[in-house]
Amino acid sequence: MKVSINAVKFRTDKKLEEFVNEKVEKLSGVYDGILGSEVTLKLENSETQENKVAEIRLLIKGNDLFAKKQSTSFEEATDSAVDALRRQLDKHKEKLRK
Repeated sequence: MKVSINAVKFRTDKKLEEFVNEKVEKLSGVYDGILGSEVTLKLENSETQENKVAEIRLLIKGNDLFAKKQSTSFEEATDSAVDALRRQLDKHKEKLRK
């Protein structure tokens, strides 16, 4: 699966990119119909520590799945978004079985 990572207004380091790739790649084990994914990492202008945002769009046949999570670190936000997408994939698979 192709994972494209876009960072808005900052540069990602190799370690963060590898982390995101690893987490998103695991979703292909849940559902093999994933064509690709687009990950957007950005910093929100807010006063709180929770200003890191991870948006992940999974490209699948039919409808794309999307999750956006905000946290104190990009790793936490990515984890939360991947968990949300895993639940969406499970629901999608159930619909296909019916």
